[in-house]
Amino acid sequence: MNAIAIAAISLFIFVIGYRFYSKFLAEKIFRLDPNYVTPAHRFKDGVDFVPTNRFVLWGHHFTSVAGAAPILGPAIAVYWGWLPAIIWVVLGTVFAAGVHDFGTLVISVRNKGQSIGTLANKLIGQRAKILFLFIILILVLMVNAVFAWVIANLFITFPSSVLPVFIQIPLALWIGHIVYKKNSKMLVPSLIALAIMYFVAIISAKVGFLQIDLVKYMGGADAAGIFGLGAVSTAFFIWIIILMVYVYIASTLPVWRLLQPRDFINSHQLIVGLGILYLGLLFTNPPITAPMTNPGADDVSWFPLLFITIACGAISGFHGLVSSGTSSKQLNKETDARFVGYAGAVGEGVLALISIIAVITLFPTKEDFLATYSSFGAASAGGLGTFVKGASQLAAGLGIPVEVAATIVSVIVVSFAATTLDTSVRLMRYIIAELGVEYKVPVIAKTHVATTIAVVASSALVLIPEGPNGFGSGGFLLWPLFGTANQLLAGISLLLITIWLKRLGRNYLVTLIPMIFILFMTLWAMIQQVVFQWAFWGSNSSPLLFIFGAIIMGFAIWIILTAISSLRSTDNTKIDLDD
Repeated sequence: MNAIAIAAISLFIFVIGYRFYSKFLAEKIFRLDPNYVTPAHRFKDGVDFVPTNRFVLWGHHFTSVAGAAPILGPAIAVYWGWLPAIIWVVLGTVFAAGVHDFGTLVISVRNKGQSIGTLANKLIGQRAKILFLFIILILVLMVNAVFAWVIANLFITFPSSVLPVFIQIPLALWIGHIVYKKNSKMLVPSLIALAIMYFVAIISAKVGFLQIDLVKYMGGADAAGIFGLGAVSTAFFIWIIILMVYVYIASTLPVWRLLQPRDFINSHQLIVGLGILYLGLLFTNPPITAPMTNPGADDVSWFPLLFITIACGAISGFHGLVSSGTSSKQLNKETDARFVGYAGAVGEGVLALISIIAVITLFPTKEDFLATYSSFGAASAGGLGTFVKGASQLAAGLGIPVEVAATIVSVIVVSFAATTLDTSVRLMRYIIAELGVEYKVPVIAKTHVATTIAVVASSALVLIPEGPNGFGSGGFLLWPLFGTANQLLAGISLLLITIWLKRLGRNYLVTLIPMIFILFMTLWAMIQQVVFQWAFWGSNSSPLLFIFGAIIMGFAIWIILTAISSLRSTDNTKIDLDD
């Protein structure tokens, strides 16, 4: 089977899933009501609660959940072979991610736009809510630290991407002003902004002085920087400070001013980028040189770790945080939830699919692939860079110069990662504020205090501890926990939706089945890691990971047992959480 056939079959299944399965969910399971007054209208404040056109909101939702994860996870998982990766991306998107993202959006809209963590209080109790919020807090902290690391390093590796990424900010502010203050349409201005960004990207790739290369300014990689750091480490430090200042501002501004227009621009980046890559695939028809399955990948078992490695692009708990944290506060009509939630998950699947294809068609021979993917560690270290090279090769099939293609791909990756970063900081601010209310510390519930705590904590995790990838990679100390914590969050979210549907007297098998699968795989993987790897008697002892992993696993098991007890309860009182 060639790459074009794989892409065609997978895309066809995505279309069928959206056309029929999401319609079934909307009409028979969630029973969307076009006349329901959504939180965006009920609590409209011009900051967080803002009724938004569904196409604009889809742009925000998709780019917030995308980041680098639907690229990186699949690019790593092909280590076990392309067939299991493709199957999980396609089936996981249609039957797990779509249901999860759609469901968390609907249940939040039906409960005043509250987060899935808060809803745990009403569904399974106060204690479970607090434990759930702490799991979420650790998760978003890891996301903030690692995505900041990824962006800073992409700026250092691809300095030609800096100017087009930063020029997007004033363009988005301009669009926000003319749309919400002058009542203009957003489509044409966003297309103009995208054209300006790509024009700058093309020029930057060709013209050296337009490349913001901090390492070069300091005399090269071997030169000395500041605070006793080398030039590369100094450049990284500077970029982290700039990014944290940016996310502080971006996460506190009204969503219409920067977040929505920037994400709408990024949604067009998605369409353009995917169009280039899939057309490149069609015109070049490259052979698949990676193995269908890799029997030599015996250092790490694909079962169950495949389902943890590919999170975004199949199913991810972080999506539920975005659905119930920001998207539910902007939904104009309840019926828009199908397009925003389910189609957002399909967008992730389409991106994950081309990520796999870009990698498995990059190498001249099977031997070259196996040399690069010699171990799971090697696959993890080189996944993102391998995708950029593979995507550039596909784009080159349309006559786009490789260096220009690499710049455009890096601009797309950074733009999505930056969107995820400031959305994650906004979510962290909500959680900190909620914990402040819960524990009667009102001062940390204030917007700027909660945001300061979020930014300072994220910066500290990036910069202070010595990480495995050199200076500034402290977030990677906890990153091995991300996959399991993220999927636990997805499983628990599906469990909460299942309880809600059962109490409403509706068919809950659509959430129960993927919930059982996700929780089984995730808990199995987590037990392997925490008990047999990270414990002091384990094969890869790590006290830090063992302690945090044991805490998260203990919290999760407690929540799951409490939720199962609630699910099995004979009390099937019809409820609507909207009170």
